[in-house]
Amino acid sequence: MSTELHPSIVALVSLAANIAANHPKQGLCQIDKLKQYGVAQEQIDAVVEIARHIRDEAGDSLDTSFDEACRKEGAKAKLSAIPISEGACCTPTASGKSCC
Repeated sequence: MSTELHPSIVALVSLAANIAANHPKQGLCQIDKLKQYGVAQEQIDAVVEIARHIRDEAGDSLDTSFDEACRKEGAKAKLSAIPISEGACCTPTASGKSCC
């Protein structure tokens, strides 16, 4: 059994990671590759939706935690002091897709 990933899987993962990480290039070159590999537009759209959801959820969660820490600690609050929440792994996207 080969452990090598198909290039379309690598491109999907790269696209999602670039979007979720808020990379300036947003994985646009991967979209062209995915189309060349014959990946359906609906699948590409699903990956983009999930990645954006993860990016937005992470930003919202970090902002909320930071705001709470600032209220508790005043101006001395640091991001490194924010506790990691032990809540659910993730929430569904607007269309109900799981990001986990």
